[in-house]
Amino acid sequence: MRHLDPEEAAAWHRVMATVKPLRIAPMPRPSVTVVAGKPAVALAKSLAARRAVSVAPAVPPRPVPKPAVRTTQNTLDASWDRKLGRGAVTPDSSLDLHGHTLASAHALLDQGLDRAIRRGDRVLLLVTGKPPRPESERPHARGAIRAAVSDWLAGSRHADAIAAVRGAHPRHGGQGALYLVFRRPRVG
Repeated sequence: MRHLDPEEAAAWHRVMATVKPLRIAPMPRPSVTVVAGKPAVALAKSLAARRAVSVAPAVPPRPVPKPAVRTTQNTLDASWDRKLGRGAVTPDSSLDLHGHTLASAHALLDQGLDRAIRRGDRVLLLVTGKPPRPESERPHARGAIRAAVSDWLAGSRHADAIAAVRGAHPRHGGQGALYLVFRRPRVG
């Protein structure tokens, strides 16, 4: 590292006096010290302080509005919820998204919903994989599909056909799966 001589240090101070910072916070000036008759600039300290001040604060991301769809939480009667909770309902079909990429899982979900609705299925078992453990470090390597499924279902072209989404009974996959209960098709 090259040291500033007294003329350079004076020129540096004159230049810094004319600079107007972009932010309100003042920029720290490098401290000039004389060591053994020669000036030395404490660059490491001043550069660290300058970087801390000159970096603009991160703008928080704007929240993404959720798609306006009918809520599916309370559309089942109590007997359905009891049957699902006991694992007494046998799914008509299942769809396994576990192990897919987000893009392929999304496409597979759309195709699977389309097939299940056309067949007239009442309950679809959707295997998503288990969510991340609470003690795992972020960012989570697991649970990406599980985290995206609710948004995918809400924004799906089949959202109106889904009456409810419930967690699966342990015999059907527990935390790694969901029941999708479809509405009865309207007759008439």
